[in-house]
Amino acid sequence: MSKIKYFIQQSWLLIASSLFFGLLLAIADAAWAPMIEANKTKELDNLMAELLPDAKKFQLVGQFQIESPSRQSEQINLYKGVSASGQNTGWAFNASGFGFGGEIELVVAIDNDFKKIAGFKVLSSIETPGFGDQIKLSWYRGQFIGAPAEQLQLERTGNPEKIDDQIVAITGATISSQAVVNIINNTLLPLRTQMQQKGLLTGGN
Repeated sequence: MSKIKYFIQQSWLLIASSLFFGLLLAIADAAWAPMIEANKTKELDNLMAELLPDAKKFQLVGQFQIESPSRQSEQINLYKGVSASGQNTGWAFNASGFGFGGEIELVVAIDNDFKKIAGFKVLSSIETPGFGDQIKLSWYRGQFIGAPAEQLQLERTGNPEKIDDQIVAITGATISSQAVVNIINNTLLPLRTQMQQKGLLTGGN
């Protein structure tokens, strides 16, 4: 008996099972994907509303390609918050990068002049519980509210209640802290440049 024939006789069940369960996973993924995407969109809307509470609705104004330091291109969806009277209440966009545990997805909001950060929320992350996941806590996120929409710097020590371009790191979670700062820095300035080029920001903005 040839080795190939012997291998097929001994492993046909494993091969058949792999194909069967692979097919089941593909079918399940196709069935659940629209629901997962819908839930993510709903969560995005909720987070944007928390960051820009004066907005009654959010308009997708464009999709921008931002090149990360690793030379990978990321698509950024930019939304404009619109008040009940039709006024621009600020901007919000998705941004992502990698922390200690894996990918971190943020929703970042900027004021209507694109001069100050209105805050950020964590859309998804798998950072270490009790350490890196403190990026979700208000004391850390509060440092970004009102901070200049410029290059931010992470500091190991300082006063987290002082609002400026200095962000105080989470003790024991410097990598996660730096990841958030990097995500915002890597997205903010390139996005503003592209917005100016498209005429979304005018004057001194």
